Amino acid sequence: MSAKPTGLDDIVAMSARALSDAIKSRAVSCREVMAAYLDHMDRINPRLNAIVARRGRDELLGEAGERDADIAAGRWRGWMHGMPQAPKDLTAVKGMATSMGSPIFKDNITPHDSILIERIRASGAIFIGRSNVPEFGLGSHTYNTVHGATANPYDTSKTCGGSSGGAAAALATRMLPVADGSDFGGSLRNPAAFCNVYGFRPSAGRVPYGPANELFLKQLAVEGPMGRSVQDVASLLAVIAGHDARAPLSLAQGPAVFAQPLDTDVAGTRVAWLGDWNGYLPMEAGILSLCKDALAALAGLGCAVADYTVPFDGERLWRIWLTHRHLLAGGQLRPLWENPQTRGLLKPEAAWEAEGLQNLSAYDVLRASEERSAWYQTVLRMFEEFDFLAIPSAQVFPFDKNLDWPKSIAGRTMDTYHRWMEVVTPWTLAGCPVMSIPVGFNAAGLPMGMQVIGPPQGDLAVLRLCHAYEQCRDWVNERLPPLLPEQEDPAGPHSPL
Repeated sequence: MSAKPTGLDDIVAMSARALSDAIKSRAVSCREVMAAYLDHMDRINPRLNAIVARRGRDELLGEAGERDADIAAGRWRGWMHGMPQAPKDLTAVKGMATSMGSPIFKDNITPHDSILIERIRASGAIFIGRSNVPEFGLGSHTYNTVHGATANPYDTSKTCGGSSGGAAAALATRMLPVADGSDFGGSLRNPAAFCNVYGFRPSAGRVPYGPANELFLKQLAVEGPMGRSVQDVASLLAVIAGHDARAPLSLAQGPAVFAQPLDTDVAGTRVAWLGDWNGYLPMEAGILSLCKDALAALAGLGCAVADYTVPFDGERLWRIWLTHRHLLAGGQLRPLWENPQTRGLLKPEAAWEAEGLQNLSAYDVLRASEERSAWYQTVLRMFEEFDFLAIPSAQVFPFDKNLDWPKSIAGRTMDTYHRWMEVVTPWTLAGCPVMSIPVGFNAAGLPMGMQVIGPPQGDLAVLRLCHAYEQCRDWVNERLPPLLPEQEDPAGPHSPL
């Protein structure tokens, strides 16, 4: 069912799970793995610009040799032992620059690891560089003045999405075995859809966020895993999930549950199809039909799929979102906006968020939180009728990478830089676990995804349903990026680059 590029190194072609097993069994050495990946990056990354701030080859091969010595001495660090990783350029990595795509921080060498990176480092990964992001992660389009734009693996004239865009593009082209990302406004889901991979936004608190100077309000942005298979996504989640006392709202459930096999019988599972929110959300032609094909696959597995009208006004939800976004994103950026030396270095979208905070009162925030609570109660009632919800991952297909953001969809004007991604915001506000699954390609050869949404803390159930879907619709391996060498693709030709 899958296609393997005949010119692709066997190590690079492995799934992350298979690679971990091969390293542990000493079927391949960590130096061999690192050399294979670096050679592959040399060929592919110049056309994508997905991995930035890459470290030197000799230094990386030296670290890989240290991992080999560990194995020889009987020291197995964990599932990611010897795996090359490029942490998202928003999360702190000790000793590496964390530019956040901003000229203000382009030379900022981080003195500590984030909790996420602590766990990935402890599991044995080797950090080769960073995956590219939009400035401060704002907007689902990866470009900035520090490292430039990241291209789409299926058409290099298009965007890869964002803000975990570099991660998704690197995954799709086999430059990373798995990747970390983060998601406030769809940043794990949109790039996964645009690059034909899996992106998982965990339940609020599943992956502890920090260390941070504010521990209670910043709960809408989460970190999570991306991969080329659901099982790889779950394996990385098993590394990064679990309670940490420094993140008081993190969940107590042990992460080992995500390392188990995901096979399950999904017959009888109830799936609600939300479509375009009864016409509220404009959609580019072709998106809904691709998602319906994916729903047909779920129905073929025995799922009961039904159309559903969400009992909550979409515009009301958007106003809730805007207040929370100004509060959290604007609050983070406000000191830079107030400083005359840095204000001029902020892109307009960053300044807009900081300015939006200025107009909020404490009462505005309270009212928005009450409204968000009403939405959460509505979501709970929806899950009394259905086991899962489904809706597209994006409202447009990948667009021109030289465009800052889409100004209209299906004839409707977008009034903010993130309005075109409105389809992801309700689930951020609800704190639900969400997986973006690949659903195929339009006539131009551009990918799309669909969000599969589970009830709060139903992360494992979402992974299991998506794994079942993957067994009958493996788009990741059926439709490979044309950048990969000597491609054999049973799905037919791709659009030219």
